[in-house]
Amino acid sequence: MAQDLFQEINHAVLDLQGSQLQTYERPLKQLASLLDHPDLRMYNSDLTRGVDLEAFLAESNQTGGSMVGSKRLQWPDSNEDCLGLTLLLIQKLGADPDYAVNFAHDFYYSGNKIISGIHSLTGQLIIPFIRDYKKHIQAKGETEVVLNNSLSRKVFIVHGHDEGAREMVARFLERIDFEPIILHEQANQGRTVIEKVEKHGDVGFAVVLLTPDDEGRVKGGDWQTRPRQNVLLELGYFIGRLKRERVCALKRGDLEIPSDFAGVVWEVMDVAGAWKQALARELSAAGYSIDWNRVMR
Repeated sequence: MAQDLFQEINHAVLDLQGSQLQTYERPLKQLASLLDHPDLRMYNSDLTRGVDLEAFLAESNQTGGSMVGSKRLQWPDSNEDCLGLTLLLIQKLGADPDYAVNFAHDFYYSGNKIISGIHSLTGQLIIPFIRDYKKHIQAKGETEVVLNNSLSRKVFIVHGHDEGAREMVARFLERIDFEPIILHEQANQGRTVIEKVEKHGDVGFAVVLLTPDDEGRVKGGDWQTRPRQNVLLELGYFIGRLKRERVCALKRGDLEIPSDFAGVVWEVMDVAGAWKQALARELSAAGYSIDWNRVMR
């Protein structure tokens, strides 16, 4: 069984945990799909054999009174039956995200905001399930499978010639307990540049500094400042490797943005330093814990 499958499951959970009302459906559906992977079906079949999800939900719906959030799930005594019920429940939630909202409101009520119920459901039900599901599969003999419960706090900094911007970002990341990875500080070991990027690309997040280092133009057009070509190449590399949610572009100065990147939100690296809060928000949305006292220091 591919270890990457479990990494993808963990990523989907983190995406769900950091989602908003407009975005929770995609990671929820992705999680349900990943848990139905062919490599897992043998284990899932054992867990769900003899388990009746609809009877479980019907019994649970009979609990509580008129007070919002008073309903309680009626879990069985068997740990394996609980895993099987939760597995079937996630499949049901993924198939019908609207039902997920109502379910979270009934059993994991956490205030008037709809998304708060989804976040509560994720933290109290889904995350513990993934932990116990992993242990169950390992106990069945899949000892090579490892679920990465924590994202790497290594952050790759893609930069051009603006050393000042690079150093400001690196020092800020260190202050909030991340490890900045700057390519030229790493040993070459006879590698090409792209080989070095691949070697040190085992990071959880990337910050791309779009600074006006080069000039270019459409044939016959006006000259415009642009980011360096290596910056654009590495931007595309990390979007492909980490997904857009774990890549933050910081734009400094007036420069041309590639048409393929138009419409993607970037943050302005302003003199006042508001970019620090913006970057911290992006890291938090990607699933990282952030010490906001350090951010505001």
